[in-house]
Amino acid sequence: MPAKNKGGRPKHKIDYKTLQGLCSILCTGEECAAILGIDYDTLNRNLKDDGYGGFSEYLKKYGAEGKSCLRRNQFKMSEKNPVMAIWLGKQHLGQKDKFEQDLNIKGPVKINIKHTQEPTD
Repeated sequence: MPAKNKGGRPKHKIDYKTLQGLCSILCTGEECAAILGIDYDTLNRNLKDDGYGGFSEYLKKYGAEGKSCLRRNQFKMSEKNPVMAIWLGKQHLGQKDKFEQDLNIKGPVKINIKHTQEPTD
């Protein structure tokens, strides 16, 4: 006996090979959904239904490959283009500029102001 139609739209089947590839190049959920031809909420819900915990969990699992590849390429590229290497590190690897300030000033601080022009009378 054939299965009874439950109504509603049929569940969209996710092309997991394509999705894994997209995650490995650090695509966003919205980008992945657009390429797969579905809405992000549909992608996220179907991943949960299929036992992957949603898009964020899937990206954590398969995005790590992309981050390690990016780090390897960043190291090679830094020999020729350090600005691009720094930008990529900030965007995808959580790297940032570090600024240090010494706030342990004790006692009064003397400020010298120099005039660049002599006052006119």
